[in-house]
Formats: sequence, C-alpha cells, structure tokens
Amino acid sequence: MTESRLILIGGGGHCRSALDVITMEGRWRIAGILDRKDQIGSEVLGHRIIGDDDLIPRLAAEGHRFLITAGQVRDASLRMRLADLVRAAGGELATVVSPTARIAIGATLGPGCFIGHNAVVNTNAGIGGHGIINTAALVEHDSIIGDLCHIATGAIVNGGCRVGEGSLVGSGAIVLQGVSIGQRCIVGAGALVLRDVPDGAIAIGQPARTN
Repeated sequence: MTESRLILIGGGGHCRSALDVITMEGRWRIAGILDRKDQIGSEVLGHRIIGDDDLIPRLAAEGHRFLITAGQVRDASLRMRLADLVRAAGGELATVVSPTARIAIGATLGPGCFIGHNAVVNTNAGIGGHGIINTAALVEHDSIIGDLCHIATGAIVNGGCRVGEGSLVGSGAIVLQGVSIGQRCIVGAGALVLRDVPDGAIAIGQPARTN
C-alpha cells in the first residue's frame, strides 16, 4: 500500500494520541507537524515540528493531506479556525480510524475525523467533519454528531441522539437515547443527560442540570 503524506496541525496531547493511531493504521507517512512558532524545530514522538499554520497554503499546493490534531477541551474555536485555513488553501483532509475501532455498516464519517482506539460508531450513525470520537467512546445507532464535536474518552451517546456543531461530550458522560445536545455545548465528565440541552449550555451532574 502506498503511504500518503500527512501533515498534523497541533502538537500537544491529542497529537500524541493521534500519532499512535496513525502508526497502527499504517496508511500515512507523517511529513511533519505544524504548531506555534516557538515550537518549530522540536519533535513530538520523533516527528519534527516544521512550521506554523502559515505553511498550510504551500503544503496544500504540494499535495499533502491534513489532520487537525489540536485538542478540544472547552470549545472548538481553534479547531474551527484551522479547518477554515485548510479549506481556504484547498487542502485535502485525512480521516484517521484506529484498527481497534468499530465503524458499523451504514455509519458515515465526515472529512477530517479522528476515531480513537476501541471506539464504536454504530449502524446509521453519522459523524460530522473534523469530529473526535476518542478512546473507547460509543456513538450508538442513528445518532448524528455535528461538525467539530468531541465525544471524549469513554462517553456514551445512545441511539437516536443529536449533538450540535462544536459541542463536547465529556469523559464518561452518558446521553440518553433520543436526547438532543445543541451547538457549542459542554457536557461535563460523568454527566447523565436525560433531557435536551440548548445551544451554548453547560450540562453537569447526575442527572445533568444546565447553567
């Protein structure tokens, strides 16, 4: 199999996790990492930081693919800005899926997704562009996850749910079947979400209450 050249954008903790998945997947040759100017020349797990996001247009013109590996802890604004830069440069996006993940028949993944180790995306579920379905997370049947969402480690989104663009479902959280999470929401770690969450809200607790 011919390996495609891949540029990672963001050199922090999520990048390190992505590098492990990419190595296991075996589809890509890492051509470099982009990060802040003060990090240029340093390495992440043996891969060099070759520049900052000013290099995106040149690298896109050279035919590299891109994966956004900046993390998403509270909001998706940084990942959104980087996605816009890649799009404006005409860059092609990579979708990276761990060999230990399960993508069921009928599930769909948008461009630029990252699916971590032991994650499950069940039948007829849809993951939007630049989504993170992190280690051991579960997105059940018929659920739709919007663009630039992060379903964190061990979180469970049950069947028929909707999660709006730019939202975070924290580690170990459980979203009851059929519940809708609005855009740019934060569902706290370990929360039990039994009711719909409006746009921009923070939901914490068991059962979850919104701010």
